[in-house]
Amino acid sequence: MDIVIRPADPGEYGPLGEITAQAYLQDGFLDFGEDDAYLGELKDVAKRAAAAQVLVAVEHGRLLGGVTFVPEGGPMADLAGPGEAEIRMLAVDRAARGRGAGEALVRACVDRARATAGCVRVVLSSQPTMHSAHRLYERLGFVRTRERDWNPLPELLDLTLVTYELTL
Repeated sequence: MDIVIRPADPGEYGPLGEITAQAYLQDGFLDFGEDDAYLGELKDVAKRAAAAQVLVAVEHGRLLGGVTFVPEGGPMADLAGPGEAEIRMLAVDRAARGRGAGEALVRACVDRARATAGCVRVVLSSQPTMHSAHRLYERLGFVRTRERDWNPLPELLDLTLVTYELTL
């Protein structure tokens, strides 16, 4: 595998934001399409990088996708509690899917969690329709945690996010 996982460079923030936004848009994961307020969050890689670790998958100099790794709470954590790291906004360019970039990004997050003192678990939220991602998480040993499922915007949407965890 020639895919390299490394921290995102500031010059990659714009392109990674577009890859992430397009992945969510093209796969139908934004209820309001181009008008969805979450689209701005997906594009704002600089904001994520200031509060967490943004990793990218690169192959032969081409940016394939990225993920946000939240090692221990902070403003980017939606779900993580004490002793937990969180994975957020995993996305791979449609043209690069099926080559292992998503799996490599998740594995890199798990490796980082294992290297984080006091971290005993990796958690994540996912939309119920993200079936490919669910298969990936389950293949890597993540298990569903239905008791942690939650709705980020109960006043606006009927969208319950499903949750997974991996005990380290």
